[in-house]
Amino acid sequence: MAPPVSNMTDATQTGPVLSADGTPLKRSLQKALFRQKMRALALIAPLLIFVLVTFILPIGDMLFRSVENQIVSATIPRTVVALETWDADSGESPGEEVYAAFYWDMAEAVEAKTHTRLGGRLNYEMTGLSSLFRKTGRGVSDIGEFYMDQLADLNDEWEEGAFLADALGAESWVSAATDAAANDVTAPAFVLRDGVADALPLTAHIYSRFAAQTLAEKDSPLEEDPWEAVYTALYQDLISNPNAASAVSPAAANLFTDAAAAVPNFENIGFKEQFIDIDKDWDDPEAWQTIQAYSSAYTAGYFLAAMDLMNTPDGIARVDEDERIYIRLFGRTIFMSLLITGTCILLGYPIAYLLSNLKVRHANLLMILVLLPFWTSLLVRTSAWKVLLQQQGVINDLLVWVGLVADDSRLQLINNQLGTVIAMTHILLPFMILPLFSVMKTIPPSYVRAAKSLGATNWTAFWRVYFPQSVPGIGAGSILVFILAIGYYITPELVGGTSGVFISNRIAYHISTSLNWGLAAALGAMLLVLVLALYWIYDKMVGIDNVKLG
Repeated sequence: MAPPVSNMTDATQTGPVLSADGTPLKRSLQKALFRQKMRALALIAPLLIFVLVTFILPIGDMLFRSVENQIVSATIPRTVVALETWDADSGESPGEEVYAAFYWDMAEAVEAKTHTRLGGRLNYEMTGLSSLFRKTGRGVSDIGEFYMDQLADLNDEWEEGAFLADALGAESWVSAATDAAANDVTAPAFVLRDGVADALPLTAHIYSRFAAQTLAEKDSPLEEDPWEAVYTALYQDLISNPNAASAVSPAAANLFTDAAAAVPNFENIGFKEQFIDIDKDWDDPEAWQTIQAYSSAYTAGYFLAAMDLMNTPDGIARVDEDERIYIRLFGRTIFMSLLITGTCILLGYPIAYLLSNLKVRHANLLMILVLLPFWTSLLVRTSAWKVLLQQQGVINDLLVWVGLVADDSRLQLINNQLGTVIAMTHILLPFMILPLFSVMKTIPPSYVRAAKSLGATNWTAFWRVYFPQSVPGIGAGSILVFILAIGYYITPELVGGTSGVFISNRIAYHISTSLNWGLAAALGAMLLVLVLALYWIYDKMVGIDNVKLG
């Protein structure tokens, strides 16, 4: 008999189901699941950290470097701002205000030794800018000396570092710096005298930068001669504010008053004229157009260069025909990687078939021979191929000895695409054999015997029964060999010559030799995208689920 309704109602009103410790069962299950997930996460955390540090972060850094261009705006910030109002299509070089901004930027960059890096960066876009910046770096100091000499004609004290430090520095700082020099310890951070920044803004800024760099080098502004640019700034400030003497120290006030009265009669040459005097290329609008075009903190210039394009005042254009190398290298890399993969399939399939159908004792012996190259250095194996393939090498000598080739018609087997294919096929062949062997070992021999018993010939049994089951091994080996081949650079570098190198060789060149890391990163990013695209196409055509390793 069913229990009374009242009893059932009472049972449902007793509250949630509780666990053994008295907590609600639902909450207890949630805590248990959470602890289980945390334990699982703790187990895979080392692997996740390893992948993050060695794979994700390097790729992210590569992608950032391929578009990063902050060196221009960071090295010559005033020039970048001044060039915003210049019409690059005018066909004329910028006005005096741009050259003035460029002078102050270069004065600081030369002392910080960053102008050469800037010139090297811009030289990627316009040949000759690297040497132009180096030459200008040597000539910028002459502009400051032009005004320093005129001030020194008024009084020799203008050339003394201690004079300007005492005139512009706060009394407390001068006292502390003097004590530090007496005790042979590092002086404290430089502090301007009150009012100097308002009365002499340019001088205060340049001198503060000089003082900061001097102190960073463990020297004292009291003992070091100021930058030449300080005197240029002083000339500009005294022209703008003849009453600036009231802001400096009382001991230096008279000299500042005399200088303020004299500077209107100083000889003055415009910044534009002085830069053109250093090098006439500064009157070329193309140099300024290049600086303006690449003044943004981020740029697509590296990717354009990687596609044999360039950014011009008239828009994006192709580079000269004799400079179009990267698209050709990408095409060659893909073609040769596919050719090497195909060659490995043709050579590796029969070997894997033989290994999988031999007795275990014989198969193990042959497998040792397959794995033997792994026990030899890659560099040694590649060098051995250089000995074998060169025109006076073993293979050509053998062909001449048997009479197949005349001595004066030896084959060119190295420093070309053929040499790269031969050497890389030998190196990558085990990576094709092993996946094929693993899959073939799982194919039951009874399937082929059954096909033959039903009347199939040896070829039909192989092609209709055995081969389809080995396709997953072909897919796994092909992906492995192709990915390894497309990124190889040691072997093509040694045996490829000029016609057998890959895009990876150019990436390595820009990283280690030309130091154009931005272009190397762009080429690497494009290679990564290309590999992912080919992988996607392979998945659509073959299906990644069909790839097996046994």
